[in-house]
Parts: sequence; C-alpha cells; structure tokens
Amino acid sequence: MEPAVAKPPLESESDTNLSPERRAWAGRNLDAAARALLAEDERYFLKQSVSTPCLNAIVKAEGIFIEDTAGRRYMDFHGNNVHHIGYGHPRLKRAIVEQMDALPFTPRRYTAGPAVALAKKLSSIAPVRNGKVLFTTGGSDAVEVAIKIARVATGRYKTLSFWDAFHGAGFGSAAVGGEALFRSGSIGPLMPGAEHVAPFSSYRCPYGTASGEESGKACARMIDYVLGREGDVAAFIAEPIRAVPFIPPAGFWKEVRTICDRHGTLLIFDEIPAGLGKTGKMFACEHDGVAPDIVVVGKALGGGILPIAAAIAREGLDVGADFAFGHYTHEKNPVTARAALTTIEIIEQEGLVANAAKVGAFALKGLAELKMKHPLVGDVRGRGLVIGIELVTDRASKTPASKQAEIVMYRALERGLSFKTTFGNVLTWTPPLTVTEADMARAIGILDESLSGV
Repeated sequence: MEPAVAKPPLESESDTNLSPERRAWAGRNLDAAARALLAEDERYFLKQSVSTPCLNAIVKAEGIFIEDTAGRRYMDFHGNNVHHIGYGHPRLKRAIVEQMDALPFTPRRYTAGPAVALAKKLSSIAPVRNGKVLFTTGGSDAVEVAIKIARVATGRYKTLSFWDAFHGAGFGSAAVGGEALFRSGSIGPLMPGAEHVAPFSSYRCPYGTASGEESGKACARMIDYVLGREGDVAAFIAEPIRAVPFIPPAGFWKEVRTICDRHGTLLIFDEIPAGLGKTGKMFACEHDGVAPDIVVVGKALGGGILPIAAAIAREGLDVGADFAFGHYTHEKNPVTARAALTTIEIIEQEGLVANAAKVGAFALKGLAELKMKHPLVGDVRGRGLVIGIELVTDRASKTPASKQAEIVMYRALERGLSFKTTFGNVLTWTPPLTVTEADMARAIGILDESLSGV
C-alpha cells in the first residue's frame, strides 16, 4: 500500500516552480546541457516545495554574477543572502587555501587559533555586551542553540515569535518560524511552547491600522499582552527588519525591549539574512539602537563559499557548562572559522557597509520614480540592500498581483537580472554589498522594461 501523503499547505498549490509561466520560460531559455543536468537533479534529489524543480543549472559564480550552461550571465539580486562580498572573492579563496594547508580540521575537545580569533572578532562587533559565542554549520542550528540558551537561562521553555517569519528548517527553528510551508501538515508536531503573534507591517497591517507607526504600536501591545498572559515565555525571537522587507517603525524595538525586560523574557534577534552590513549598518538592530540578549548570524558569514553560523550571547548567559547546546563536529573548524574571519575583514576594510547604505538609498530613489510610472507597483520599501517592490492590481484595495509578479520575474531573468518573489507578489532584492550604483541603475532599467505592458 502506498503511504498516505498529506495535502500540502496552501502556499505550494500555486508554486511558481510548477507554473505554466515557468514551463514557458524554460522552453525559451534552457539549453540541452541545462536540461540534462536538471533531469539528473530530479532523478537523485528528494523533492520539496519551492526548490523543486530547480530553475536552471549554474556553472560559474563571480562577483555579482551567476552564469548558466548557455553562457548567459545574470546579476544575482537574491543569492540566498550569502554573497555579501560577492561570489569567489580572491582574498577569501586564498585564505581558505592557506588554512587548508596549515590546519584543515580541529577535533572536538581541541581549539585552534582561527576559531578563537573569529569568536573574539564577533564579540567585538556584535550588538551584545561582552558577547560569548557558539558556532554551528547552519542558521537553523544557531537559532536552536539560542533557544536552548534562553531556556536554561530563564528556566522557561516557551517562545514568542511572528507569524510569516522564517527562522530555519529544524524542528525547533521551524516551530518558532511562522511559515505554513515549514510547519504544517504531517511535519508536526513541532517543538512545544512556540507561540506566535501577528507582525507589524508598514503596508498590510494584520491589526487593521492605517500606518506603519500605528501597526507597530498595535503589535507591541499584543506582544506585551501575550507575554503578560503567558507569564513564562523564555524568549521573543524575531528579525529586526522583516525580510519581506517591512521596516520597523521608529521606537518599536525599544518598546519591545522594555516589554521583554518587564516580563523577564530574553530578546533574540535573528540577523541571519540581514546582518553583516546588508542594511547599511553591520547589524540591522543598530538602526533602532536596541541590543538583544542573543544575536544569531549566518549565511554571509562564510563568504558565500563555506557554511558557518553563530549564536552570540551577552554576558550573564554563559549558562551551559552542564549541558551540550551544540557539540557540533565542525564547531571549531579552522577552515570555516578562517573564512568567516576573512569575510568580516573584507566587509570592514573594503567599506562595504557604507556602500550598502549609499547604493541602497540610490535604489530606493530610483524605484520610487519607477512607482510613479507603473501603477502595478503598489509599494517600494527597504533599508540598505534589503529591498521589496510590492506589486498590486489596484493600489486602493492593495490586491496582490501574484501572477503579474511571476511574469515580471521571468521577463527580468531574460534580461539578465535574477531575484525572488516573496508572498507571491513582492519582488525581493538582496544584492551583494559590492553592488555599484551603475549595477543598480541597470537593474532598475531591467525592471522598468519588465514591468512595461504587464
């Protein structure tokens, strides 16, 4: 008998990976080499929503570009937020090779210079007081380490987080996440005690408010209400800038910080997608002048080459001497640690945080002008190089233009620009910190062309 397969959550029923528009695009653009590799990919990889089937086959990644089997290059304004310093940075590649030659691995129970140097560097730049760290191989694991620290430190097990958020795919990180795709159906039950509230929004407020400021106030009141009613929540975990993105209204995180302190709840910031300079400051929470108790970083930490993430906890939270929060085989791997340390040095020494702020401001200005030209563009928002362009069929009703967004995405691909859509109708741009104003002007021009006539 065939095993029963749960019905997928609603999001995947209109999965763009299986749509007629995707098939039409593939028919026009995929060459024989790409088709052969995609067929092998489908043969040997387990299927999963969103990433199956793959879009194309890539043979080269360099700077801000990816290149497919047909030799076509695309400015990568997605990159899974790992390519802050661009793909294949020469200095990073040299550092990795040097470290592999000098010391390729550190067994458990031993330490090594690169791991200690990285921990010291993260402690010096992180927005927590006198931070101490644990390394993992991925963001999901780092989020779960942070949750474990909060549980032990507070003696509580519950968490509070936002619906619609993504914090990873592990059982703990998916539980605190708020996307049905990762937590519904036969995947559950997940980690107990994971409570959620509706998030703030500057454009679509779940609380029915008319402005971003009012939305933030309503959201903060709900957080206060839930923490008060529950009384035993270990941690509130959130992205300081929602990755869609939605920009927090002024004073929101300071109010949440006060609320968490009042209820004895730790504040964990997930800076995995937006940290390390993407928003125009080294950490996104610096825009709001708020220090969390624990901050989590990952993705770009490995320079777009190696996987590494970290949970960084403030002083007073070194509470795991009798427990094993991570104990990962590659926790103090000298190669990944050297890659991360070199990545941070490149970001600092090449002025990439300031560049993200400058080019991001240039982008928002250009996109605001584009909005005036195209009625399909309902909203433009962002901070630094975390940018969202929301498409609607009617600005008054804010009806999502999901089908149109998909068409625009494939048109842009054919013109050499790659990005993803979020929530079906938000064109989400997260280019590397190395992007120039000329690159951004080209991307805006491609979007202008791609929107025309849709």
